[in-house]
Amino acid sequence: MARRILIILHQERSNPGRVAQELRARGCELDIRRPALGDPLPETMAAHDGAIIFGGPMSANDDLPFIRAETDWISVPLKEEKPYLGICLGAQMMAKNLGARVYGREDKRCEIGYFPVRPTSEGAHLFENPQYVYQWHVEGFDLPRGAVQLAEGQDFPVQAMRYGKSAYGIQFHPELTSLMMNAWLVLARHRLHLPGAQPDAHHREGRMRYDMGLRAWLSRFIDHWLPAESAG
Repeated sequence: MARRILIILHQERSNPGRVAQELRARGCELDIRRPALGDPLPETMAAHDGAIIFGGPMSANDDLPFIRAETDWISVPLKEEKPYLGICLGAQMMAKNLGARVYGREDKRCEIGYFPVRPTSEGAHLFENPQYVYQWHVEGFDLPRGAVQLAEGQDFPVQAMRYGKSAYGIQFHPELTSLMMNAWLVLARHRLHLPGAQPDAHHREGRMRYDMGLRAWLSRFIDHWLPAESAG
């Protein structure tokens, strides 16, 4: 039986990119929902083998009904010990659910572009040293109590974490396709003027240099997060 993965997106035009490609290549069925547009969240994970919450331009600190609902809902896969993956906003929501701070830097510095992260001793089996990843965020999160840090960065120290056996949060965007990058660089171009953001040309140069490694990382990570032997 095909594994069914809940995919949570935040805008009408959003898509799960390479994460969807990797999951479908492994025979998974995707249940795509957008709570921000009125889609419901399941009360249990009984009908799903894993869940992924993606990013978006909103903040985990925003006082919006769907932000509160998604953040609270993360308790469902955590309590049921089903695989969970939070990407950027999804990781920040997970941190907030677990009682940690989600914050912007006082100097307003962001990470937008390709930046290196380094594995901790606990994350050495998952990351190269350094691992160049694609970032697009102005907020980060503290490590929640009981979580294990897997990768660290310079401006935002917590870049990847694990909670329990199968819940992960990453600050970066391995799902990005070339089309998605082009769209972000056009639709959110104003963010390239923020402190720390790399100019347009650096994004494209970085993709030529680092994308193959990041794509390989995603494939390895999906196999780690959703191992074949977990199929029902």
